[in-house]
Amino acid sequence: MVNILHIDSSPRGERSHSRELSKEFVSSWKAAHPEDAIAYRDIGRHTIPHVNEAWIASAFSPPETHTPELTEALRISDELIDEFLAADRYVFGVPMYNFNIPSTFKAYIDQIVRINRTVAIEAQGFRGLVEGKKAVIITARGGDFSATSPFVAYDFQEPYLRTIFGFIGITDIQFINANSLNGGDARTQSLSEAQAAIQNLITQW
Repeated sequence: MVNILHIDSSPRGERSHSRELSKEFVSSWKAAHPEDAIAYRDIGRHTIPHVNEAWIASAFSPPETHTPELTEALRISDELIDEFLAADRYVFGVPMYNFNIPSTFKAYIDQIVRINRTVAIEAQGFRGLVEGKKAVIITARGGDFSATSPFVAYDFQEPYLRTIFGFIGITDIQFINANSLNGGDARTQSLSEAQAAIQNLITQW
């Protein structure tokens, strides 16, 4: 049995393409692998708090020195990290906002990228502690940021996500990027291509 963590980060509901596509992936996967367990977290509608001063003080000090306030400051982070580490694979639905990820997802990342929990500092430098995991990241973009587009240099979304998850040890990452979703025939074609990519990945992931 495989444990999958499915996370949506769009604040939109039924009009969200990233939600619809991530849901399609998970539904298709569940149909093909009914024995697998899927946990779901909606951080678009149920937002994660941003890191604050108490969080930083707690995360970078020995646990035995923590006051009740500092212990509480990491409670949500501990919950999210425990859930994250319990999963074998991840499915993320992520819209593109201003060439990158929405703040809802950045707040989540800031909570789970933590020294001594998901990354270690060693003599040689940093070492990711989240090993042997796989991720599928399904993005929704209003414009065309594909490899052949003149706007590809504006795509800070995929490079950032590859970097930050690689930093904690997750390097087996598949991207399904739905581009050109602002409207017209290009949107229809892009959604069709994303759906085809989902079905193809289901057989290989």
